[in-house]
Amino acid sequence: MTAALSGSARRLRSLATRLTTPLLPDDYLTLINPLWSARELRGRIVSVTPEAEDAATIVVEPGWGWEFEHAAGQYIGIGVQIDGRFVWRSYSLTTPPSRDGHRLVITVRAMPDGFASQHLVNGVTPGTVVRLAPPAGEFVLPDPLPAKALFLSAGSGITPIMAMLRSLDRRPDATDGADLVVVHSAPDADRALFADELDLLGRRHPSWRVVVRHTRTEGHLLFPREGNPRAGRAPESSPRGTLEELVPDWRDRQTWACGPGGMLDEAEKAWADAGVADALHLERFAASFSAGAEGGTITFARSGRTVEADGATTVLQAGEQAGIPMPFGCRMGICHTCVAPLSSGGVRDLRDGSEHRVADTDQSTRTVQTCVTAAAGDCTVDL
Repeated sequence: MTAALSGSARRLRSLATRLTTPLLPDDYLTLINPLWSARELRGRIVSVTPEAEDAATIVVEPGWGWEFEHAAGQYIGIGVQIDGRFVWRSYSLTTPPSRDGHRLVITVRAMPDGFASQHLVNGVTPGTVVRLAPPAGEFVLPDPLPAKALFLSAGSGITPIMAMLRSLDRRPDATDGADLVVVHSAPDADRALFADELDLLGRRHPSWRVVVRHTRTEGHLLFPREGNPRAGRAPESSPRGTLEELVPDWRDRQTWACGPGGMLDEAEKAWADAGVADALHLERFAASFSAGAEGGTITFARSGRTVEADGATTVLQAGEQAGIPMPFGCRMGICHTCVAPLSSGGVRDLRDGSEHRVADTDQSTRTVQTCVTAAAGDCTVDL
């Protein structure tokens, strides 16, 4: 994946190319400093600090060409070399922009089947050089902040919300008297990220109310169902809590929610049933696929390989399974890093069922997102 360099970096690269031809500028730059690259954005891991029992906070110092500002709640792409190849993932930044802009902080939870996350939490060491992609994402706060706000999270979904809370904590002029409620769910105390800091923020700001729930003893948060007075209410003998009980005025609040797909689906339905869907802002860590495709033979033109894929396998997954170097970033159709030219045939977007097709008589190509599309019959991708 190649991230866009700043204008000044491109001009320097052009000059360096003329001076060093036939060698590339990177042949010289990386000998001086591995963080200097005219072709891609790089960074060096400064520290890896354990968080909870299966997570770590990673601080990255970006190298030459990083001139990007980010907003609290956005994410970056990070590429780490594992077994000789770079594996890319996207992670939310957990802090607002630093004053000098030279440090990026992410908190990663090691998923049981997470190839990259396991390595970042348990295998990567300070000094490791990584590749970077610029900040992206629309899960951000407005300015000014609404008078009443609700933050809902579960598991590692607290990471972008933590950035928001830290940003607000730095702006007492904007948050004095702001009515904020934070409801975070974690399996237990050992797996609750930022629990101490959340408690501190709640005590520091009298108008903030912070609730940390442990689902192994209290159960998962239940969402109300409009039109059914009993739905969403926990039995008296059950330890499970409801949003209605914790935040009775949730319908009146602008809400930012991030967490497992099931929780977000329930929240989306509750807000829609209440007629306040516009007040709910979601951040999903995975694409939601509701559509399907018929599948077919995918030909990767440059690699000279063909793959038989069913209608539930994305073009990106099919290429990776065939050992083809595939560009990708967020893997959920947001960052557009995975785009590739479709030169024949068609693919279907698994999010909404829309089809993208190149006619046999059409000599042009069209660009598709490989991470959210699957083969709709035989097709050829220029990778």
